[in-house]
Amino acid sequence: MSNVAPVLSAALRRRRRITVLLLMAAGCISYIDRAALSVSNTVVMAEMHMSNTQMGLLLSVFAWAYLAGQIPTGLLADRFDSRFLLGAGLVLWSCAQMAFGLMHSVAGLFVARIGLGLGETPLFLSGTRALVRWYRPHERGRPLGLFNGSAALGPAMAPPLLLAIMMLWGWRGMSVAIGAASLVLAFVWIRFYRDPAALPLSAEMREALPRPDAPVAGDAAQVLRDDLGYLLRQRSSWVLTAGYAGVIYLTWLYATWMPAWLQTSRHLTLDQAGLLSALPQFCGFAGSVLGGFVVDHLAARGVGPLNACRAPLVLSMLVAAVATALTTLQVGLGVLVAFMAIALFAGGLAISCGWMLGTVIAAEHRVATLQAIQNTGASLGGAMAPALTGVLADRFGSFTPSMLAAGAIGLGACVIYQLGLRPEDAAVQATIPNDPPPSRLSGVTGCNKE
Repeated sequence: MSNVAPVLSAALRRRRRITVLLLMAAGCISYIDRAALSVSNTVVMAEMHMSNTQMGLLLSVFAWAYLAGQIPTGLLADRFDSRFLLGAGLVLWSCAQMAFGLMHSVAGLFVARIGLGLGETPLFLSGTRALVRWYRPHERGRPLGLFNGSAALGPAMAPPLLLAIMMLWGWRGMSVAIGAASLVLAFVWIRFYRDPAALPLSAEMREALPRPDAPVAGDAAQVLRDDLGYLLRQRSSWVLTAGYAGVIYLTWLYATWMPAWLQTSRHLTLDQAGLLSALPQFCGFAGSVLGGFVVDHLAARGVGPLNACRAPLVLSMLVAAVATALTTLQVGLGVLVAFMAIALFAGGLAISCGWMLGTVIAAEHRVATLQAIQNTGASLGGAMAPALTGVLADRFGSFTPSMLAAGAIGLGACVIYQLGLRPEDAAVQATIPNDPPPSRLSGVTGCNKE
């Protein structure tokens, strides 16, 4: 049965839509929490007497903590219900964000940002796992695109929202307020979300949902050998990891330094820089959402699942890299913002397509683990972008070297994806979405043959 919609009941279709909306809300709030320091960094630097280099390290420590939690959380996400794993992450990051506003030492700020990074680790891993459980392979592009789009919608919403809160309560009150909002969402998610296996469904409705994959190993040693060890031996895992590092490096540079960059290079006020940076971020959201539709459209026209993700990914990263390099030209403010908007639109599209590659290459029971491996590369790119940008800004007194470096890294990501992936890397399940999953006895597990 190729069309799921007529089979599922209205209640289940509504449950799927609400799940996507809750995940989008979580993604938006998570990136608002991350962007809070980007919007307020000049104020925090002044109050805490920090240099650009110190602020770059504070911006990047989140990503280092996020990186450290990726693989352990990915293994957990493939084995435990998204309801409680994601809920626990929401609670942890909410408390960390509120604590950030209460700290009065630089060391305390670092500790709070580490807690924020660890708490947000389950979001996209466990959230993607939830969507994989509710949507079959041929219909995942749109919900995954919307979910990934929240990573750009959050930073786009952040400047006007956070600046308004800062005007009332300062940067400390702002941190506490958005942390409290995250905590409310945590309770809503835990109260609402259910895995399909936990619901009393008819046989017909279970048939309309993705077929469960083979049971996964419970023994820790077997888990490391059969899943993590297997994926780490695959060339495609390393290609995804290295390529995604470049994608996130380029886009995260904008998310962390764009307001400060506009303030210093164009002599704008904090309010002007914050509000002006929202437009390119909204373009990033549009690109992220479009990525899901592009992948589904290419797949419907007969393009193989791997190329349906890779082709728009490589093209969009090429555009993002060139547009980023062009921001170094001496042009008017309007043209500069246009270059940033193009770069983030293309970068958002690349983020969605790159994330969907994990669902194409890995079997269902390894999706979260592979994406955790891929996300270690993303976290490395996310950690290096703000740190290196701060160092280069102090060294040269300009953001121009940072933007040229980001453009070069974006071009490198294009080469990695184009030359590193091969048609045989696509999982069997992704190429035959309506057939039952292959038996483990056959030796086919989703990436390649064992």
